[in-house]
Parts: sequence; C-alpha cells; structure tokens
Amino acid sequence: MKWQQRLEQGLLRAWYGKARWLVLLRPLSALYRLLVQRRRQRYLNGQAPQWRPPVPLIVVGNITLGGTGKTPMVLWLAAFLRGHGYRVGVISRGYGGTPPSLPWRVDAAGDAQHSGDEPLLIAQRAQIPVVIDPDRPAAARALLADGDIDLIISDDGLQHYALGRTVELVMLDAQRGLGNARCLPEGPLREPPERLASVDLLVSNGAVQDQDGRFAMQLRPTSLIHLRSGKQVPLDLWQGEREVVALAGIGNPERFFRTLEVCGFHYVPRVFADHASYSPESLSDLPKDKLVIMTEKDAVKCRPLAQDNWWYLSVEAELSDAFAIALLATLPTASAPYPPIQE
Repeated sequence: MKWQQRLEQGLLRAWYGKARWLVLLRPLSALYRLLVQRRRQRYLNGQAPQWRPPVPLIVVGNITLGGTGKTPMVLWLAAFLRGHGYRVGVISRGYGGTPPSLPWRVDAAGDAQHSGDEPLLIAQRAQIPVVIDPDRPAAARALLADGDIDLIISDDGLQHYALGRTVELVMLDAQRGLGNARCLPEGPLREPPERLASVDLLVSNGAVQDQDGRFAMQLRPTSLIHLRSGKQVPLDLWQGEREVVALAGIGNPERFFRTLEVCGFHYVPRVFADHASYSPESLSDLPKDKLVIMTEKDAVKCRPLAQDNWWYLSVEAELSDAFAIALLATLPTASAPYPPIQE
C-alpha cells in the first residue's frame, strides 16, 4: 500500500476511533469550521452568486469523508424516479477522470479514464444521460441542453453551493456515524454536525430500520458477474469457490468485505485507494488460480484488464416505502412518462 493510502487509512481509523492525539489539531479544525460556515452563509445571504436550474435538482451528498453509499443511492433514485415518470439526468464532478473537454457527456461504452469510475458506472447501470464537470452549474446546463430532462440528480456536490438545489439528501454510514463529530482535520466532517438539521432527507446506509428522522438503506447483494463475459450468477445459485481475493478501491472497503462474509466467502483483502487507477503492473500480484471478487466500481476500470478468474459483486439499494413517500412529497408531479429501459 502506498504511503498516501496508509495516511488515509490511518486518519480514518483515528477519526472514527476518537484518538486522543487529534485534539492537537483542534485550532485548525475550529478555523476550518468557521470558514465553511461563512462560505455557506454568503450563498444563503445572496452575497455569492448561485444558479438554480429550471427543473428540480436533488443533491446526494455527505458531510463526512469516506464512502457512505452515494452511488447506490443515485442508482436507486434514478430507477425509482424514472418509474414515476420523471426524465432523469445525472451530473457529477467526475473525480479521477480526465475528459478531453468540459462539460463532458459520459458514454456508457466509454473509458473510465475520461469520465471517472462512478459516472461511468451510473451511465452503464441507469441508462440515463450523465454529464461531468467540476463546475456543477455548467454540468447542469449542458445536461439540460443535450437532452429532454425534467429532473437532475447531482452525485455529490452538497458543498457546491453555487448550484441551487430543490432537495438535499445526505448519506451517513450507520456504523461509522459522524466519528468524533469534529471538522477537518481533527475529524472526518466537511461541515459541522448541525448542518444535518437543515437537509431535507437523511439516509443511514446499513441501518436496519427508519428511526429518529433517518431513513434506513440496506445494500442487498444480488449476483456475481464475470468481468470478461458478463455472465451473471445469482448468489443463491453460486457453486464456485468460497476462498477468494477481495479487491476494493472504494471509500469504505470494510463494508464490501463484511458483505462478502455475510455471503459466505472467506477472503484475502486487496485494498486500493478510493478512485484508484489500475494497470497491469498494479494488479500483477493477483493470483491466477484463485477467484478474485471486486466491487462494481472497480470493475468498470478493471474490465479492459480482466482475467478469467475476475468477478464483481452486484448490489442493489433497498429503502422503505416511507422514504419513497417522503421523497415524492419534495418534488412536483412528473410532466410526462419516461421511455422504458431497453434490456
């Protein structure tokens, strides 16, 4: 593991383990907290310009560093809202991608090096328009100009206040919570805890049931998919190996590993940094005679390099009827039916 990965993992363990030495960073944390609060207030007061699209926009974000399940949430929203007649498009920063130009419309058959891994995954799974640009208003305008869209989902961007939004949906990890509840660098928070009081919907990834104003989301593993052939095997029909190498380059790899355990796999972990770029050299130590299972986010980048023993685990987000009702209550009625997905 590279030194950057060791530092990242060390800080995450410290933040969520509430290490005492972090108190030394409190002055910097207090300054960071003040700056982010002032910045948000400037937009709220109209002192900084904000562009609001002419259609509803849902921001799916978080106030913590590390993975909280934003991408599965975006995929669930896209499928659910499309089923209710909305013409949905997604915008994203495109972290990890280097597009030839900006804004960049993601091609589902394209390269993750251009779009980044998560936008490509969304384009492939949801079959809806996806546009990336670090300038979120520019991405939204390009999305509206290129397609018949009446609802936008912003994958991340909660703190990108230059973009006006209709709904703020914040993801939390049920196990990690807010860690030590301190802002960076003393803790994992991008904004102070009281920011949660102002959001529209709060979703706890991994929670068992809706509780205390937080809606529960569970990630249900459904099947293993072969990277080279696309062959899908439902987990309840899997008769292959159970001793595997588990590859994860995501914000919270432990969640993936726990899922494999629940599915009855025994694994040797292979951890990469979130949004890692893969090459034959970086994956050369993976065994040829043992099953390799990775996340779908890693699979969109590893597919060109795939070996015959590489599979990925497909998961689906599950949310309550109460969440669906609360979500629809925040939105205007869809204007027209969306065309069906072509299987």
